[in-house]
Amino acid sequence: MQLSDPIAIDGTERAQIYEYVEAHGAVDRDRARAELFPADPPGEPQHSRAFRHNVAILKRDGYLEEDDDGTLRIAIERADDHEELTADDVTVTIRAARQEDLAGIVGAMRRVVEELTYIEAETVADELDHDDVLLRHNAFESRMFFVATVEDEVVGWAHLHVPTLEKLNHTAELTVGVLEGYRGMGIGSRLLDRALEWTESNGLEKVYQSVPATNEEAIAFFESRGWRTEATRERHYKLGNEYIDEVMMAIDC
Repeated sequence: MQLSDPIAIDGTERAQIYEYVEAHGAVDRDRARAELFPADPPGEPQHSRAFRHNVAILKRDGYLEEDDDGTLRIAIERADDHEELTADDVTVTIRAARQEDLAGIVGAMRRVVEELTYIEAETVADELDHDDVLLRHNAFESRMFFVATVEDEVVGWAHLHVPTLEKLNHTAELTVGVLEGYRGMGIGSRLLDRALEWTESNGLEKVYQSVPATNEEAIAFFESRGWRTEATRERHYKLGNEYIDEVMMAIDC
């Protein structure tokens, strides 16, 4: 299932199962069954059979996927191939994110936000904390993440938010960041590449983001990668007693 695909699930029970899994990010199959379907009458496992049947249909139709341990997830189409890059004797893995990465991503975002150079990441971190769910695809929003990890610790991320409003669902908003100690190793470039490869494969046409005007290093980085400045909103951010312009940047896929 691509994030640009509309959700068109036949059957109330199937829709309920999908919505439950989507809202939880990753959920044990037995837990979902117990929460959504009544207990079977003695000797009559019709509710268990109905749950198994509906999950099988959702998997067949590309809405859900199931891990070997019985964990259900929404089946967002993504490049699951892990790639590695090595710099300064550090091996970094770049891959699509999973629900289990949520805490690490939020932690990385919070650390980058402390530098006061990336305001939008704070909003995304707050949303993740509130939802407690990483990947989303529902009637209101869709979002995708890629991560960079070192020994399973998140050191960078790329996040894409795709609106479901028809007039805007050809676009995606990006945030991307790398912890200070891992910059200059090509991690940000590769995360950005993975994000743009994914948007193109999902039929999106434009990616955009906002950067504080004081973050000259980030602006120069994106300009070197073909991004353009579309507009500047003066005095848009207020950090302490200082007003800072917002630079709105974009690139066509």
